[in-house]
Amino acid sequence: MIHIGRFNKLLIVEQSDHGLYLNAKPLDNILLPNAYVTEEMDIGDEIDVFIYNDSEDRLVATTETPFVQVGEFAYLEVVSVNQVGAFLDWGLKKDLLLPYREQGEWSFNEGDGALVAVYLDEHTNRIVASCRLHRHFSETKPEYHPNQPVQVLIYDNSPLGYKAIVDKKHRALLYHEETSDILEPGDQFTGYIKEVHDSGKIDIRRDVSGRRRVESLSELILEKLEEAGGSLPFNDKTDPAEIRETFNTSKKAFKQTVIALRKQGLLTEHYETEFVTLKSAWDGGETYKKRASDV
Repeated sequence: MIHIGRFNKLLIVEQSDHGLYLNAKPLDNILLPNAYVTEEMDIGDEIDVFIYNDSEDRLVATTETPFVQVGEFAYLEVVSVNQVGAFLDWGLKKDLLLPYREQGEWSFNEGDGALVAVYLDEHTNRIVASCRLHRHFSETKPEYHPNQPVQVLIYDNSPLGYKAIVDKKHRALLYHEETSDILEPGDQFTGYIKEVHDSGKIDIRRDVSGRRRVESLSELILEKLEEAGGSLPFNDKTDPAEIRETFNTSKKAFKQTVIALRKQGLLTEHYETEFVTLKSAWDGGETYKKRASDV
């Protein structure tokens, strides 16, 4: 059985002037157009293809990878709007339809971003997008472990924290106490699992926790010090966003790691000639250094 709107492994059964036909039983054979056929493909081979509806509503195969598949969520750009709805760029030649009936309270113009769930309409057998996210979240308890990295997509804010989608499928919550970042719907980043409740609800962290965080961030700081010749322009007045951009961590975590490196003797306040300067002025403006032997 093939899955429309997802990748399928299908057998090449016939060649034609238009491309290769793939076995899609119990449906009719599906065409892989010549634009996606390579010299390595031959009759009898099984290939991975994405199945979707072409501009004439026929099922067709492609080897291109869309930004999102059926059963997933994504933040996509609106490329056009007409009397039917908004059309979204999802990485394929034919744009993805977001019908007006699925836009809810939203109204879109060309160039806007739309946070949507992608599903297969049972009545039309077409792949469509929906802003009614809560209808499409998976109810299956996911198998994650603490500190496991996941892809996070922010979709809303609440008094408790930021509502998020994990790995394009599962709803999660990033508590405000877990981050000092100001986040908006559509923001995407790598986050970390804090806890998966028996109910299936997920709590996530903005940054990895505990010793693992300090160790990985320590390595990154020392690596960037070496690349920069021993000097980095960060201090207590540095914008947290700049630290986030450079080290993918919070200012608080960065400061804690700098302190840990000092305690290990890898950063020091002494000025012997065997040290090079790390221009990072925490706690009073002193200049820290890194051992020259570690550079």
